Amino acid sequence: MSVVQISFEEGQANLDWLGLCRAFDQGHQLPRAEISDTFLYRGGDTLLNRSAWIDGLGLAVKCATVFPDNPKNNRPMINGGVSLFSDETGALAALVDFHLVTKWKTAGDSLCAALKLARPESKRILIVGAGTVGHSLRAAYGAGFPDAEFLIWNRTATTAEAFAAKYPNTRAVQDLPSAVAMADIITSATMSTIPVLSGDWFQPGQHIDLIGAYRPDMREVDDQALLRSSVFVDSYATTLDHIGELKIPLADGVITPEHVRADYYQPNDFKRGTDDEITLFKNGGGAHLDLMTADYILQQWKAAQ
Repeated sequence: MSVVQISFEEGQANLDWLGLCRAFDQGHQLPRAEISDTFLYRGGDTLLNRSAWIDGLGLAVKCATVFPDNPKNNRPMINGGVSLFSDETGALAALVDFHLVTKWKTAGDSLCAALKLARPESKRILIVGAGTVGHSLRAAYGAGFPDAEFLIWNRTATTAEAFAAKYPNTRAVQDLPSAVAMADIITSATMSTIPVLSGDWFQPGQHIDLIGAYRPDMREVDDQALLRSSVFVDSYATTLDHIGELKIPLADGVITPEHVRADYYQPNDFKRGTDDEITLFKNGGGAHLDLMTADYILQQWKAAQ
């Protein structure tokens, strides 16, 4: 049997953000995923393999190469591919574009949480960080909250202005504390190792969505942000001991593991308690979500044939 190969353009033509959120919900009704990450290094270059197996859904291996010197030669720094395997036979079912899976997994994860935790009447969404992920977040949140106004903040103001010019109902802002105070949802996708958001800026009823930190030394919010918020994660297994956002305050005794209220595998607890509650979600983006996303892409591709 021939193996399906799905390119970025061909795959994306069949996708929608709310459909992916439904696929995430269905995937988390299955047994908790088995997940494993491995790293290989050569100087500053890295090979990352992220693997997941969900009984009843299938297996996926997402391979990513990170070559920091590539941009000097006008080559992308990150490359890779996603291999999707049959749960029944173990046969290779599809090769899916790495960047397609990453884009939809990352922003879809955040939207899925916001639809559960943010107030449904949220009308103003602040995006912190005008990079590639920021553009994906604008698309995803635009689908989930179609009547919302969007604000964009970036360290380089001209980059924020260029971002805003690409989208309707979107404007750039320069005063980050003031922008945070006026937003219903704050979604942050920076590469910062020190907090860019202070919990003292948060207002009752807000939802905070944190994406950027992915290493043990990275944080986007301070301790006060965690202490003032009800904290949720997509998966305990890929966040608490792996990402500085939670690993550092846990190690310092600022919070305990019980401070993290729920992950996606606890649907009855993954919800806002009151209108005034501040909810905070840490997007860890584990391999099990890559598997769910790749399977969704494959199913949508098949349906379109």
